[in-house]
Amino acid sequence: MKFEVRQSFDATAEQVIACYASAELYQQLPDLSKISQPEMLERTESGERVTLRLRYRFTADLPTAALAVIDPNRLTWVEHTTYDLAALVATTELHPDHYASKLQASATARFVGTGDGAQRILAGDLRVRVLLVGGQVERAIVSGLTEHMDEEAVVVAEILASM
Repeated sequence: MKFEVRQSFDATAEQVIACYASAELYQQLPDLSKISQPEMLERTESGERVTLRLRYRFTADLPTAALAVIDPNRLTWVEHTTYDLAALVATTELHPDHYASKLQASATARFVGTGDGAQRILAGDLRVRVLLVGGQVERAIVSGLTEHMDEEAVVVAEILASM
């Protein structure tokens, strides 16, 4: 399932990508409604590239039919994101801790100046390979991820406003 999320910020594209690439952001994130607070596993810098590895847990409800084949307590993953601060682009892959053969997701975020601020434009693809209920699970996860990103953007906007 392909998805796109657009977020607007009252800051420059450079400030927005720097915030997302910072360790401080993820330390300030609370538990949000559908996805847990991230656990920082690793952050490395090499020139204009920053790589983050964060562990998350999906906490939203899944469709009843999906519960027959997916244990919601095992719906955890490591998000591996590389930020190219010069190009204003980030690439993300989700690496499931469980169900690796059933779940695959990746996304690219572009940070674009808009004249009066910036936008983060995230385009991704999420695939769930579970017979009969895969589409339902994809919709539930994409809905949860989208809601999470919207809630996360509020925290990012607050951090940027305090800079």
